[in-house]
Amino acid sequence: MPADLREAARVSPAWPFQEARKLVKRVEQTGQSLVLFETGYGPSGLPHIGTFGEAARTSMVRHAFEVLTEGRITTRLIVFSDDMDGLRKVPDNIPNKELVAAHLGKPLTRIPDPFGTHESFGAHNNARLRAFLDAFGFAYEFASSTDYYASGRFDAALLHMLAHYDAVMRIMLPTFREERATTYSPFLPIHPRSGVVMQVALESVDASAATISWRDPATGEAFTTPVTGGSCKLQWKPDWAMRWYALSVDYEMAGKDLIDSVKVSGAIVRALGGRPPEGFNYELFLDEKGQKISKSKGNGLTVDQWLTYASPESLAHFMYQKPSAAKRLSFDVIPRNVDDYLTCLEAYPRQAWRERLGNAVWHVHEGRPPAPEALVHPGEGGARGTTISFSMLLNLATVANADDPAVLWGFLRRYAPQVSPATHPRLDKLVGYAVAYFRDFVRPAKHYRLADEVEREALGRLSATLAALPRDASAEQIQTALYDVARAAPRYQDMRAKGATPERPGVSNDFFNMLYEVLLGESQGPRFGSFVALYGLAETRALIAKALDGRLLRPDADKASPCGPSMPILSK
Repeated sequence: MPADLREAARVSPAWPFQEARKLVKRVEQTGQSLVLFETGYGPSGLPHIGTFGEAARTSMVRHAFEVLTEGRITTRLIVFSDDMDGLRKVPDNIPNKELVAAHLGKPLTRIPDPFGTHESFGAHNNARLRAFLDAFGFAYEFASSTDYYASGRFDAALLHMLAHYDAVMRIMLPTFREERATTYSPFLPIHPRSGVVMQVALESVDASAATISWRDPATGEAFTTPVTGGSCKLQWKPDWAMRWYALSVDYEMAGKDLIDSVKVSGAIVRALGGRPPEGFNYELFLDEKGQKISKSKGNGLTVDQWLTYASPESLAHFMYQKPSAAKRLSFDVIPRNVDDYLTCLEAYPRQAWRERLGNAVWHVHEGRPPAPEALVHPGEGGARGTTISFSMLLNLATVANADDPAVLWGFLRRYAPQVSPATHPRLDKLVGYAVAYFRDFVRPAKHYRLADEVEREALGRLSATLAALPRDASAEQIQTALYDVARAAPRYQDMRAKGATPERPGVSNDFFNMLYEVLLGESQGPRFGSFVALYGLAETRALIAKALDGRLLRPDADKASPCGPSMPILSK
């Protein structure tokens, strides 16, 4: 590991390194040679992006810790499924609801699979969780609560908690109202006949016999149940604490809605003689209405939906950014996030180690981000080339009304003849994502407007200026020409811009906003010079002509007119 990387990691303000330094301090205090990371999953519903986010963020902290300790400390990541929990309500987003409804209250691994693909509902959701974690290449170990309870792996910890029953109750009871406190028990027996996880008060606790006694509230029948071997499980806060204690978990993060739960579970671990894990509380994921993402409701984006329109790396990039801020998960966040990822990837090779460790792509790719894929126009010579953005492809799809990736590749190859899907495979995937997103979201929402008189004059001059440029004009040459056109119109002059003079005023963003709105039907877009370079000078002039004679507002006008296309109007 390079010395400058080690030093940059030691002082990096990036949040994964801040978290990892907590673990370094922990290891220095304990002398342990293994650090265990954990993330949990409640399989009462299908996995959602929040589940992925916790695994991704925990993996980022794990990698940062391995860099700080130079690999001298062994690390493991357990993804733990609470599949022994009793199902309290039927999720909204599953088939065969009546099948599941007949088994409410039972552990998820004892409920038939409404999808008909696995031995239980819990097994189905666990398989879905593992499938998408595997698809992202996470290095993890899957753990099932049912397996751990039934196999006896938790028996020693359960007996230890039973021996500290009174201490656990002293921690838990103050967190409840009086009515709930009178019936609360941290131990939940599994009914030997119905298989339901019983929420009942205990009549007695026998630590020496390792049993609890309780009464069925429906029949009055008395039972004595061992706390070991899967005959009993714990309420979730004591269960969380028991798991931390039994497995010696060193790090687990949780949502901000669980801050109090983390404190309570931590207190129980201490009462058992253990040490709570390190961790931090991240903000929640919200749907487009600002409501919390829920597995049972199925609101917000799913992993599969994100991957229909964007790459796995862009999703991991989304998870890296500002974990302490609430994140809205809806389809309209995808394009901006994809472009932010591409911008970070393009900047990485030019950065020093300190900046690299603060760059999201270093964490997304575990320190090995790929080289950016750029297009070099023949007129650019030895220039670095142009990184094609998602928004650029969306706008190309708009003006070409493209449902076929081959149409967009036609523009790309004309701009840079040497490129192909074989030479730029990630760009090829980006093209496919852009076509899908354009088809489902952009095209239905397009809204063009007519240009006013000032705008018509500016567009006419822009068309004439483009006509005078050489056919192989670079994006920079075109961008310069755009500025020159805008400066001639008082409406678009900006004297507050850096370097602006009366002889050479700056250019207001209003000019480019006008181009996006009138020509592309969007409120914003990519760097317009780059767009024109890709789309073509002649094609852009034809687009301007359509805008000026109103055909962009009437996309079927050319077909409807018996006289054919209208003549372009390029000036007043």
